[in-house]
Amino acid sequence: MRVLVNAGPWLPVPPHGYGGIENVVATLIPELRRLGVEVVLASVGESTLPVDERLSVFGTGQFPQLQRPYNQVCGVVPAHQSAVVRRLDAGDIDLVHDHVEAAGLATLASLGPDAPPGLHTLHWDLAKHPELYGGFDGGARVRVNGVSADQLSHAPEALRAHAVGHVHLGTPLATGADKRPPHAKDGYVVVLGRINPGKGQDLAARLAHEAGFDLVLAGPVGPYHRPQDLNGADPQNPDVRFWRERVAPHVDGVRVRWVGTVTGVDRDDLVAGARAALFPLRWNEPGGTAVVEALALGTPVVGIARGCLPELVEHGRTGLLTTDENELGDLVHASAAIAEAECRAEAARRFTPAVMAASYLELYERLCARDSRLAVTG
Repeated sequence: MRVLVNAGPWLPVPPHGYGGIENVVATLIPELRRLGVEVVLASVGESTLPVDERLSVFGTGQFPQLQRPYNQVCGVVPAHQSAVVRRLDAGDIDLVHDHVEAAGLATLASLGPDAPPGLHTLHWDLAKHPELYGGFDGGARVRVNGVSADQLSHAPEALRAHAVGHVHLGTPLATGADKRPPHAKDGYVVVLGRINPGKGQDLAARLAHEAGFDLVLAGPVGPYHRPQDLNGADPQNPDVRFWRERVAPHVDGVRVRWVGTVTGVDRDDLVAGARAALFPLRWNEPGGTAVVEALALGTPVVGIARGCLPELVEHGRTGLLTTDENELGDLVHASAAIAEAECRAEAARRFTPAVMAASYLELYERLCARDSRLAVTG
């Protein structure tokens, strides 16, 4: 089977630090290839993940352009998608696995009947783009999957009609996590992720002062990865405004610290050494990569019980969840009772790349088999 995996033009695969979707793709592809799938990766030129073939229009990731005015960036995705469509003309692709928000789904649906079947993974809030999702018709050739059951439950009826289920995200950290020795815990709590209103870093920072726990915020502010990068940052960037108005007033460098984007071993050590990973969500988180990473590193999850969190975290065993944000501070202190070994064992059972890839391969085979039957019957 030869699959074109479309990661989009925004960041390389794997990304240099932050990159939710690109990290998912980087986790999935090696396992697919181990299972015998040939992979054509549509990304940007600086991607380094080993694949069978690369396809790119842009040499570098276009993420810094993402939040600029529409008239400055409206050609980025069409240029990338045009290259994907031209590659499909060769006729040797068995299936397209697309990860590009909105435009990827629309492109798959617009291809003619001779195009290969398409699977579009939904990584985002499906309340967005109601005109697209609410009236979507991909015919018999295009299907979608969610990254959690909760995510699909909020999808418009037209989109749910094309759904083939959900596949929870995986992390390489989960492989062998149950065999990993315990990690020494420090006294701080960590919030890992891009700093924006939906992630709730302002709430976490306020609670740290009120409930008396040390907090480390790790993640970019828009395209800015280090504190010094914010000097001269674009004041119109919504994440920059959120940082300056809602988060920065609580960041004193003692009780609350922002360390910017942390990657690789440094990120793993930061999360593994935390007493808890805090998720003060203000939106329905669809997938939760940082959640499964925390569990794989033996760090209990404390958060708001919304979005995917109740599917990923067993309350009282691998974390503590609440529907009341005012209880989060107390739950942070109570999380000391959660066993690190339970978190790592759950991650090893449910969230490895092998588990995720096996689920996707099953979907690929279903869609290709359906497409073959359609071809036979006309």
